[in-house]
Amino acid sequence: MNKEAGCKQACIVSAQIRKRLKARQGDFLLEVDFELPRGITILFGPSGAGKTTLLDCVAGLLTPDAGKITIGPDVLFDSERGINVPAQHRRMGYVFQDLALFPHLTVERNIRYGISDLSDREQSTRSERILESFRISGLRTRRPGQISGGEKQRVALARALVTDPCLLLLDEPLAGLDSPTKARIMDDLRAWNAARQIPVVYITHNREEVFALGEQVLALEQGKVVARGTPHEVMTAPRLETVAQLAGFENILEAIVIAEHEDRGTMTCRLLASNVDLETPLIRAEVGESLKIGIRAGDILLATIRPQGLSARNVIPGRVTALERRDVIVSVRVDCGVGLEAHLTLAAREGLQLETGRDVWLVIKTHSCHLLKS
Repeated sequence: MNKEAGCKQACIVSAQIRKRLKARQGDFLLEVDFELPRGITILFGPSGAGKTTLLDCVAGLLTPDAGKITIGPDVLFDSERGINVPAQHRRMGYVFQDLALFPHLTVERNIRYGISDLSDREQSTRSERILESFRISGLRTRRPGQISGGEKQRVALARALVTDPCLLLLDEPLAGLDSPTKARIMDDLRAWNAARQIPVVYITHNREEVFALGEQVLALEQGKVVARGTPHEVMTAPRLETVAQLAGFENILEAIVIAEHEDRGTMTCRLLASNVDLETPLIRAEVGESLKIGIRAGDILLATIRPQGLSARNVIPGRVTALERRDVIVSVRVDCGVGLEAHLTLAAREGLQLETGRDVWLVIKTHSCHLLKS
């Protein structure tokens, strides 16, 4: 790859990868086909979905059984043509889950490690620039054991970025950090990439990071891409049950279609093992068809007397079975023939004087009911 022109041409990463691995639970097959534009793409999915395996194949740490990987016009891997560019020549930055900093080297020496083939002057210029960008200039003489977790994350990012990569791979780089530290590092990462505009692949299980950083999301399950789109499309309106679970839908309910109302763009679904009917958005489904409905706990309103004159179509009686405080949120479990979870503020709980055994009404808007495929 031409080092001067490579990154300018590397606007799109294209990959078709097939890789079978031996696992304790049996063979695992990664089979994906995707393109990554400039900007940050979130790779999202449950543990064991193949996210790290995918990154390792792109980085050249694992060799796919078949497929093709390109960055712009440069072919990194092509099984048919026998091309497999070694990992050290792929011009990628990779931050691993365990960071893999060298404990015996100072922060500055860790950062310079990947550019040791450059002149001392160029090494000094690059390392100084990246130290300032990630606000760790004051740590240059310290070793990893002498700095905090957040500072180690900054050093690991700086070491990956100082090489001026054409693609950046990040495997849960902020796991275990507190929210304020995460927010500051995410700001720095966004600012760095806004100036360079290279493709970035970022693995996370954290919904806040998806929305804070992601320009697009690839949802992976059992080695396959099962959803792609903007964070809003994938996380707010998921089509698959597994994606809904990862996206934080606390209520996933089994139901059957009992009526369609094409004139108003809705249909009525009855929750299984209950007499509860929900009006949901109309989709291509037949009366009698089984499906699942996802509802966020934060989208359910509670009332202690039956509400009147609402635009919300679903008003359901129930009884409080449990309350649990989670920081500034109260989780309320309600039995209405099926169990549902709603989230309230502390003030709302006090105002409603909620307690176990209290009769309540659940209020759910039609478009808060998301229809899912199993």
